[in-house]
Amino acid sequence: MKYKDTLNLGKTAFPMRGSLPKTEPERQAKWYEEDLYHQRLAQNEKKPHFNLHDGPPYANGNIHIGHAMNKITKDIIVRYKNMSGFYAPYVPGWDTHGLPIEQQLTKAGHDRKSMPKSEWRNLAKDFALQQVDKQRSDFKRLGVLGDWENPYITLKPEFEAAQIRVFGAMAGKGYIFRGAKPVYWSWSSESALAEAEIEYHDIDSTSLFYANKVKDGKGILDDNTYFVVWTTTPFTVTASRGITLGPDFEYSVVKPAGDTRQFVVATELLDSVAPKFGWESYETIATYKGQELDRITAYHPWDSEHEELVMNADHVTLDSGTGLVHTAPGFGEDDYNVGTKYGLPAEVTVDSKGYMTAEAGSDFEGKFYDDVVGIVINKLTDAGLFLAKEKITHSYPFDWRTKKPIIWRAVPQWFASVAKFRSEILSELDKVTYFPDWGKVRLHNMIRDRGDWVISRQRVWGVPLPIFYAEDGTAILDEKLINHVADLFAEHGSNYWFEHDAKALLPEGYTNEHSPNGEFTKEEDIMDVWFDSGSSWNGVLNTRPDLDYPADMYLEGSDQFRGWFNSSLITSVAVNGIAPYKAILHQGFTLDGKGNKMSKSLGNTISPLEVADKMGIEILRLWVTSVDTSQDMRVSNDILKQVSESYRKLRNTLRFLLANTADFDPKEDGVSYQSLAAHDQYFYALENNFVKDVRSAYDNYQFNDVFKRVINFVNVDLSAFYLDVAKDVVYVEAPTGHARRSMQTVFYKILTDLTRLLLPILPHTAEEVWEYLPYETEQFAYLTEMPNVEDLGDTTVLFEQWSVFMSLRDAVNKALEEARETDLIGKNAEASLTLYLTTEQQLWLKDLNADVRLLLMVSQLHLESLESAQNVEDFAGWHITVDHATGQVSPRDRLYHDDIGSDTDFPELSKHEADIVREFYPEALTEGLE
Repeated sequence: MKYKDTLNLGKTAFPMRGSLPKTEPERQAKWYEEDLYHQRLAQNEKKPHFNLHDGPPYANGNIHIGHAMNKITKDIIVRYKNMSGFYAPYVPGWDTHGLPIEQQLTKAGHDRKSMPKSEWRNLAKDFALQQVDKQRSDFKRLGVLGDWENPYITLKPEFEAAQIRVFGAMAGKGYIFRGAKPVYWSWSSESALAEAEIEYHDIDSTSLFYANKVKDGKGILDDNTYFVVWTTTPFTVTASRGITLGPDFEYSVVKPAGDTRQFVVATELLDSVAPKFGWESYETIATYKGQELDRITAYHPWDSEHEELVMNADHVTLDSGTGLVHTAPGFGEDDYNVGTKYGLPAEVTVDSKGYMTAEAGSDFEGKFYDDVVGIVINKLTDAGLFLAKEKITHSYPFDWRTKKPIIWRAVPQWFASVAKFRSEILSELDKVTYFPDWGKVRLHNMIRDRGDWVISRQRVWGVPLPIFYAEDGTAILDEKLINHVADLFAEHGSNYWFEHDAKALLPEGYTNEHSPNGEFTKEEDIMDVWFDSGSSWNGVLNTRPDLDYPADMYLEGSDQFRGWFNSSLITSVAVNGIAPYKAILHQGFTLDGKGNKMSKSLGNTISPLEVADKMGIEILRLWVTSVDTSQDMRVSNDILKQVSESYRKLRNTLRFLLANTADFDPKEDGVSYQSLAAHDQYFYALENNFVKDVRSAYDNYQFNDVFKRVINFVNVDLSAFYLDVAKDVVYVEAPTGHARRSMQTVFYKILTDLTRLLLPILPHTAEEVWEYLPYETEQFAYLTEMPNVEDLGDTTVLFEQWSVFMSLRDAVNKALEEARETDLIGKNAEASLTLYLTTEQQLWLKDLNADVRLLLMVSQLHLESLESAQNVEDFAGWHITVDHATGQVSPRDRLYHDDIGSDTDFPELSKHEADIVREFYPEALTEGLE
């Protein structure tokens, strides 16, 4: 019989390597076979609700790393809540309307204009549902549990009907109107865009300085005076109808040396612009406040049919330019606002595709708007009005889908008012909790500053605007009629709108004073897709009995402050006066390992499905918790390899705990807290605090704090101390003895608690561990509850005592290291320690009541009074000497013992070891040991 056969060497079939790419899909299949999602909800049916409402991803293409971050975080929250006393369903959703799908159809060779709208829409629907199926498979591979067979999809008739009812309620309150205000116009998409569909990039532009000659100076300026204006959009000069000044700014009328003309420039900017115009010197003729020049008129630079009106507005600044802003009301929001105030028309000289129209003049007609800078300069030069040009780099809006620049362009559109109930929206924001809390200011400022919402789009694939027009052109916004349309959509889907004329869409025999003959036409535009997803509180939360409105939480990337968070808030407050969410959790963006934005063209993207196939999705899930999601996060293959090392350590720790509790029945073998050995009692209390801290981090959605606390507990508290010490107990001591059962009690608590705490993050691993716990009655770990924090009484003194021990341990380790450096000892087991203790330290040691020799992992320990110490080195307040241990080494526990040879049956063992072997391994008496 071998010595190792008398040791309690832990054994488990739990594999050291998890083969995650292979086992994860198998385990997920089992979850769905057993309907684990609904099993968990059934258990929680009578518990308080927690509803995390899923922001719908767009149904187009395989998922990317940002999708994975989003869905994994949601899964962590939902799993944790379900294990923490809540009924927490998760209903995934998809956003399925909009331009990108139309673009995919065009790429596939379909021509929208060659087929009926309904046929095109059917193609789009089929494509969208294919993408939903593709992404559903991808999301399930992430380990995300949810009601995948009953998701919400924005193209479904019931959702479209609920969306129409939101529109009807807003129309009934007077929040929907039609106007020709300038909007973000994407010539590449041929459609208006919402603010959420805009992204900004730096571009180089040509800015122009030119002069407008005074036409009617109102007795203030003579007709030889010129206003010096500045523009960064030369094509808009074709529609220039005014010049805007700051009412309180001072403007100088100057006469440059060698020039017969006089020019008006903001006084503060004269020194900066004069060199640009070649004005080596100038004479100031007069100065005026902007308000004194109000309503003076000037000639358009080349268009004799139009004049330009001098106006005052607060949007003018002195940061650049001349302090006089060229104003084209059809091409800018500020321009439109001041132009409306002064009664100017919002004229547009660019068509939907970005080409100049006949209204721009024959020199411009048919040319792309960004190609006419040279023509503008030539016409200004011919008129003697051109002063200077320069290149400027500035931030400019782009269509986020086509990645092309956009323009402001006034076209008739439908708007949802924000101004009419802005104060109500802002009031509701104060009731929302934000994680992190700075999100409140961001969303507040966006609502405070945003204009009315452009909700119409000149596309086909979307929910139609349910608006009818009477014979006299009046738009009919009757809530009852709109709800009638909603009923039709609920039964037939929104394609019904495109398949029937207005008469078939209206109640039978409907007429009104604007159409006494009952003749109506219908709107052809569709709604902004943000109105689709922004209505999900009604289309999902208000229609499913397992969900609640308002939701407990919306969780998305920080870009949704101007997207889904924003549109959902506006529609919900407009209709019901409340925010659709009680809390917002917002996350940053994923970047590559160098901090660069991910892009397919740069080749720096990370595919979550490739990670799953190569490393296992558990690694990606663990990475999600390792980063601070409140800011942008870096991810790369190298970073994921580092995370996999953390996973390996976690897995090995769980494996060690499994192996060393394999013969432990918690009901039969468990030891009460009061009866635990001192070191076990300390770790029991330490682990109890660990549970408290991790649960607190979960409750506050600080998942990176969960990660840090878990890794620190495993690496520092367990591996670097307790589990190292444990081998001299669980391997060596009597199999059923108190010392071993005491430690196994703590092991089992750590194992089961850690498994459940890790389950929201590492569900595949947690469930795998659970299969090796025969005394746990639930089939799945997910069907258990989160570990509770136990009431152990006041543990203050306990932790103070063990804090002193940790300082002793640090001091001893330093002393042992010095002994190794002088070759006095090799391993710690070769050491014999002598501690010279003060009276206070002796009292502390007595109260600690622990086997300090065991915990310091040395063979021998001697205690002496500090008064007897002579020339003993002080290690941070502890007086320690190190000698080589005496006696002989036991081949069983590898420690030195002075009593080896005293037992006649087993002379090579210590007396204590010999007694254990004799009792528990009696066959050794006949077989002998080797």
